[in-house]
Amino acid sequence: MTAPLVALLAAGASSRMGGRDKLLETVGGVPLLRVLADRIAAAGLAGIATLPPDAPPRRAALRGSAIRCIGVDASEGMAASLRAAVAAAQAFPALMVLPADMPEIAADDLRALADAWMAGPPDAAMRAATCDGRPGQPVVLPRRLYPAIAALRGDTGARGLLRNERVGLLPLADARAVLDLDTPEDWAAWRRRSGIAS
Repeated sequence: MTAPLVALLAAGASSRMGGRDKLLETVGGVPLLRVLADRIAAAGLAGIATLPPDAPPRRAALRGSAIRCIGVDASEGMAASLRAAVAAAQAFPALMVLPADMPEIAADDLRALADAWMAGPPDAAMRAATCDGRPGQPVVLPRRLYPAIAALRGDTGARGLLRNERVGLLPLADARAVLDLDTPEDWAAWRRRSGIAS
């Protein structure tokens, strides 16, 4: 079975960062957006990134990567990114959705989630989880959900689509499946805790 297409959702406004762009915060000297794009490639997976049309620095961060950039109207909210991702995923049996503000999601995690989904029923959804079973990200959405995703509007993610689904969970190490960094304080605390310099 073909692996899912990975959609790196990177069209958000970083509205809680006080004027900084959280996706351009550096991890070991490399913008987070590029770090995640390179991890998708290292996992052997095809990927796209949804970007707002007015974000040249984000496009520059991805220049030379294996990720294809797709512009979306970020003012609408997350649904615009998901619709664009599904449109790009028509040749794939599933779409893996990865928010671009999750610095601890590793290439091995992406590969493990793709392999776990491919080993199961092709019409099933699957998502990463914490070691104690809390659902997190990334999420794999099978092709049968594409029409419902394409109908989403506004600042709506895929959570509502999964409410009535039996979703397989793949535990990842630590709390990485639920760790996202939205504020300067989040970033500072994570850097102190992880020991990873900017």
